[in-house]
Amino acid sequence: MWLLSYCTLLYNQCVSSFIRKVKTGSGATAVQIVCKKGRKVVAIKHIGSAHNDTELKLLIALAYTKQHEGQIPLDFPKEQTKEIYLEAAYSRVLWDILNYAYRKIGFDCIADSVFKQLVIARIIEPTSKLDTIRVLSNLGLEVPSNTAIHRSLKNANDNAYRNTLSQTCFNHVESAALTLLLYDVTTLYFEVQREDEFRKPGLSKERRLEPQVTIGLLTDSTGFPLEIQSFEGNRAEVKTIIPVLQGFKERHGTEDITVTADAAMLSSANIEALESLGYHYIIASKLAKTPYYITEYMAENDAVLEDGQIFESCNTISLNGRQTKRRTIYQYRRKRAVLDLSNIEKTITKAQKIIDHKADIKRNRFVTITEDVRKLNLALIEEARRKAGIKGYITDLDIPPQQIIDYYHQLFLIEKAFRMSKSDLKARPIFHRKQDSIDAHLTIVFAALAVAHYIESCTGLSIKKVVRTLEAVRSGIICVDGVKYEAKPTITDAVATIIEKLS
Repeated sequence: MWLLSYCTLLYNQCVSSFIRKVKTGSGATAVQIVCKKGRKVVAIKHIGSAHNDTELKLLIALAYTKQHEGQIPLDFPKEQTKEIYLEAAYSRVLWDILNYAYRKIGFDCIADSVFKQLVIARIIEPTSKLDTIRVLSNLGLEVPSNTAIHRSLKNANDNAYRNTLSQTCFNHVESAALTLLLYDVTTLYFEVQREDEFRKPGLSKERRLEPQVTIGLLTDSTGFPLEIQSFEGNRAEVKTIIPVLQGFKERHGTEDITVTADAAMLSSANIEALESLGYHYIIASKLAKTPYYITEYMAENDAVLEDGQIFESCNTISLNGRQTKRRTIYQYRRKRAVLDLSNIEKTITKAQKIIDHKADIKRNRFVTITEDVRKLNLALIEEARRKAGIKGYITDLDIPPQQIIDYYHQLFLIEKAFRMSKSDLKARPIFHRKQDSIDAHLTIVFAALAVAHYIESCTGLSIKKVVRTLEAVRSGIICVDGVKYEAKPTITDAVATIIEKLS
């Protein structure tokens, strides 16, 4: 109801109005106030009909008064006006909209106004904790002190804000979106020289050598965040998925859930653990070589694979006294094959430079080095070309293969969330020195991701575009001869559309 009233107020402000005179059938002149939104007439207010010039002037004056009802009169006589200036300008509309989304998800269950300010400020402009004060002041808010910010970060850990936020996100999501969960991992590096118990060098997504932490993110089928968890920087990706899913199941007691993850999460131990926890799964399969039945099909039929062609194998195993069916689905895509073959040729070119001593020795899968002899591994190159365009998926679901593949492709939603967290939201806490500080920072990022996703799903716009559009709408305080007046914002059609969709 709050946003609806707010929307009505702002929506009305984006409607332009003008006074028009219309001749009536009786020969009189009708005076009207016409309201338009864009080119569409949304309201006509009839003021009266004039039968002479005197009546016409009176009706036009009355229409002008009604048209500008409630506005600040700035047409002061020069001899009475000494000074008019703008005392303050701020993006109050932007704050109100982000605050509404924060409340709509249910995050106001955390009674910490400074934490909310930190979350909203991070969506607007990812910056340092101290510089957050500047971002908040631009919103026309009473800004917290540096001490209050650090107190809020400490409270985030001491009072387990992240657990509360995760539960709130779970309650917010519709049950249909919980039947398919998406899981992915990223790494966040730190500009520090020495590692510690938490920040350790490891396999970096950003190809960095600095100490890092590993972050696991679990979302619903739309990419809305449900859980975020940090691990030591040298923790292998494959060893992160089970702790996250196990904790999720213990907290929420979910049943009949399918989790989707990429090939980095694939291991026999993980599959057995998922089956023991009662999860269904769709995990990309690492393709060491072309499956024999695809090779036989191509040899027997002397044919090239067709775009979208699917192959399937199935085997049944015994796990904890029950039979479990595991399916492996392979699909050939021509577009993927073109990309794979292009990458193969680039790798061969680099390999040849190493063989010709024109480049330093680097890791290259097509180079075989025996003592001082360097040569191309032709068998491996031929195998790589043969399996180009083929991707595998392992699952226990008994549904059509194409549906399995479509489910897997929804992983791009969580990859989008990670891209946003590392660019738009800059999740990397560069100079944080303690694990508690890192955890508090990730709690803020988690909440910001949820708010941003909610706004994007409602408006169909990226959070960056929404922020830019709303930030340009400025409210202010005008001071006239020492008397302060509130200057209301001008709401454009683009802003009105965002407000309407959110309401």
